[in-house]
Formats: sequence, structure tokens, C-alpha cells
Amino acid sequence: MPTDIKVKILSDNRQAGHNYHLSDRVEAGIVLTGTEVKAAREAKIQLKEAYAEVLNNEAWLVNAHFSQYSHGNRQNHEPVRRRKLLLHRAEIDKLAKKTQEKGLTVIPTKIYLKDGLVKCELAVGKGKKLHDKRESERKRETEAEVRAAIARHQRE
Repeated sequence: MPTDIKVKILSDNRQAGHNYHLSDRVEAGIVLTGTEVKAAREAKIQLKEAYAEVLNNEAWLVNAHFSQYSHGNRQNHEPVRRRKLLLHRAEIDKLAKKTQEKGLTVIPTKIYLKDGLVKCELAVGKGKKLHDKRESERKRETEAEVRAAIARHQRE
């Protein structure tokens, strides 16, 4: 196995961590057309409102926006369409079972280039309520204050 695997993050869904409690991460390949791959390599992807679903024992990425390739001609792709995700049967079954539970959904957290292939990291998410979001924000602020205090103390 090669140990020097190169990973370049093309798109990161930072709002997913803010809006959902994330668990069970899995890596999936994506079926893309030629101009979609070129747009992805330019990091022209937006995952803000994207999600994944399981239909007919196949996993699909829905609402992911891949901007049109700048040098594409009339064969350019449609920016928002369903894209098939490549997963093992056991992983698809596991995701399908999880999404049957109340309040759980599958969210793409990142799209990245791994050894020249476009991959998608999926996570099972349970929606946060407003008070959960406030609590997370408060916790993040206190951790930042503690780090700042430690840094100030070390300088003195």
C-alpha cells in the first residue's frame, strides 16, 4: 500500500457541523461527467444544501452545485443534478437503515481529490435545535478564551 496518498480538499461543508450532530462518516466515489471533473478540480463546488439519499438500493448525491466549466462548450453539464455515489452494498444498506430512523439524514461534509479521484465524505446527521446551536457556540467561545489566556500566560 502506498503511504504517500495526496488529498486536496475541493469543497468543505462547514455549516453541516453547525446544523447537525454528525456521526458515522464514510467515503464514497462520485460518478461525474468530464466537465464536472474539470470544474471540481478548480474547486467550483458548493455543498451548502446538499444531501444524500438511498433510492432503489443506490446512493445519490442531491442538490450539490458543480459550477459549469469555464471552457466547456455545448456539452457542458447541468450545475445541479442527481449524481450517483459509489459505495459498497453493506455501506448503502447501513445508510438506508440509518435514514429510516426519525430525524436522521446523510450529509456530504467534504468533496476532495484523492490520488486523482474525486471522493465525497458522507456523515449521518441529526438536526440540532436552536438551543443546541447556541450551546455549541458558547462552548467554542469558552475554549477560544481559555487558549488565549494560556497563550497570554506563557508570554509573561
